[in-house]
Amino acid sequence: MNMTIRLILLTALLCIATASAASTKGKGELQPAQKALAAGDYKTSYTLFSRFAAKNPLAQFNVALFYHYGWGRPVNEAEACRWFEKAAKGKIPAGEHFYGDCLAQGIGRPSDGGKAVEWYKRAADHGHLISLCSAGELYIKGKGVPKDTRQGIELCAEAARQEALPAMLKLAGYYREGTDVKQDLAAARYWYQQAAERHFHEAQYRLGIMLAEGQGGERDSNTALFWLETAASEGYAPAYLPTAILYANADTDPKTGVLAPEHLAKIYLWVSAAKARVTDKAQLAEISRIEPMVLTVMPPSWRGELDRKVAEHLAKYKSDTPSKRD
Repeated sequence: MNMTIRLILLTALLCIATASAASTKGKGELQPAQKALAAGDYKTSYTLFSRFAAKNPLAQFNVALFYHYGWGRPVNEAEACRWFEKAAKGKIPAGEHFYGDCLAQGIGRPSDGGKAVEWYKRAADHGHLISLCSAGELYIKGKGVPKDTRQGIELCAEAARQEALPAMLKLAGYYREGTDVKQDLAAARYWYQQAAERHFHEAQYRLGIMLAEGQGGERDSNTALFWLETAASEGYAPAYLPTAILYANADTDPKTGVLAPEHLAKIYLWVSAAKARVTDKAQLAEISRIEPMVLTVMPPSWRGELDRKVAEHLAKYKSDTPSKRD
């Protein structure tokens, strides 16, 4: 099973875990179905969930996921929404959120932004805080509700203030991109830092880039390197090459005029890791430019040990998708 599928399955299981106390009585009977789902045995899992779907909201939510993600059957969003509605009315927080999506997008029914906001807020009240950002986005874009950017941002900020890490990242993205919201790089940097301090890898990467380029505040190469290397060291591949570049741009030894040995080794390590993971042509070209320069000055005797470390790192972090809170 590839990493993308594993992440989807994990998401489904985490959604189940957010069920309200009123629905916990039915969890035990669903354990065989959940075990089969975690193993990727869709046929068995679907059969077992369906057995209890008439009355068990958790089972209804999982049946919806089969149609939503196309697990062992064609994707059928209308059928998924029919089951999400049942789960939502059974007070499953993630079911309430997905049903909000169905209403916002008009899947299997006319679109209704106002009703979608109501269900998103119910989901948030039951612990699915990122739903506030989904409600907020409807206001920010004026989709199905009157356009109200301030209210939309405040809804998402409410989730962020309650420690919802995806909400922090969403807010930072709004402020950094400046597409739907007036650009505010200082605010973007603030929210990336909040998420970075809570171990969100993409936020660590984004914060590192902003610090390195002086976006939203003073340039700080040392702190940028700290955050980028933190993300890189835990397998977040987009951070590999920027980390190598920051080491390459570090101050040289005033006596020798060359980089410190430990910095030279780090450049080689992160360039090698990037070379194994990067597919972007521009980044590959940058790697091709840096790698020969490093090999020219790095003692050949270092390569064996450094290559071993790179191989160990890549073996540990095999994910083919960016990791966040692994």
